[in-house]
Amino acid sequence: MNIVLDDKLRIGIQTIHRRTEPAAGPWLPTIDELVAFVELVDRCAYDSLWVGDHISYPLPIFDPMMQLAQAAVVSRRLILGTSVLLLPLRHPTPVAKQVITLDHLTEGRLILGVGVGGEFPKEYAACDVPRDERGARLAEGVQVLRKFFGGGSVSHQGRFYGPFEDVPMLPPPRQPGGPPIWFAGRKEAALRRIGRLGNGYLAYVITPAMYGSALETIASAANDAGRSPGRFGTGHLLFTRLDNTYEAALDRATETLSVRYAMDFRKAAARYCALGTPEQVAERIREFHAAGVRHVVLDLLGPYEERGRQVELFATGALPLLRDLRAG
Repeated sequence: MNIVLDDKLRIGIQTIHRRTEPAAGPWLPTIDELVAFVELVDRCAYDSLWVGDHISYPLPIFDPMMQLAQAAVVSRRLILGTSVLLLPLRHPTPVAKQVITLDHLTEGRLILGVGVGGEFPKEYAACDVPRDERGARLAEGVQVLRKFFGGGSVSHQGRFYGPFEDVPMLPPPRQPGGPPIWFAGRKEAALRRIGRLGNGYLAYVITPAMYGSALETIASAANDAGRSPGRFGTGHLLFTRLDNTYEAALDRATETLSVRYAMDFRKAAARYCALGTPEQVAERIREFHAAGVRHVVLDLLGPYEERGRQVELFATGALPLLRDLRAG
């Protein structure tokens, strides 16, 4: 399959409700907080809003579907997406009902990002899912989703799900064939799975060079699977911090990510993040664009209290520097 890229760059924001990192005491986010944040992202001319997913995580985190349903009431324009839903932790049949419902609640503005996770083994144990089955469960789970997205009665008998026969699920999705399914992954097996099954690729913690190489592997697997040439979504979740200097941004990114992942993240932050002044951050995004990325999802790092300012700073400082890529 020859991958057909979108003709313009889109920029999104990752995460709606987020707790200060580090923090202590109860976390009680409010409806007004969500409304204000979604309105800010919309008003600042971003294209999309995304949320992550974990059942168990070192920090407080909410269910992604419920957050997006609430956000859809606030913005009538933003694309909404999961980045990413850990599908192997759930049975795909009720997930299909949730996704179809959300596709209607967003009026067809949904992208379903899926992945396997695995960096937190306890959430797999708590869901009674062996970690070594997560890739195979993801592949079969997507097959089940797409059957239900077709709108007719569904039968399935697989390794993990089924057997069940002639199960209707109405209504069908708002988007014909269901929301596009974008896969996360870095290893070759995951990339080849994307080539066989995916409508798009949503990368995470890789360099532009690694991204370009991954697209080559995906395209090769798609060709091997006999897929026809077609449009393919290319996204990347990019840890980002804007500041007066690169070093100040690196310090703040290191602080945030080291708490989030319970490890010293400084070397990884220097390698994988977009850091520094608006000009430096925009240049990093251009590198990813040259590698094939057409939808950048910004995870803006730093204290929660500064997040709104980061959203505005990127919008006023970096977005204008990328205008030529977003035109047309």
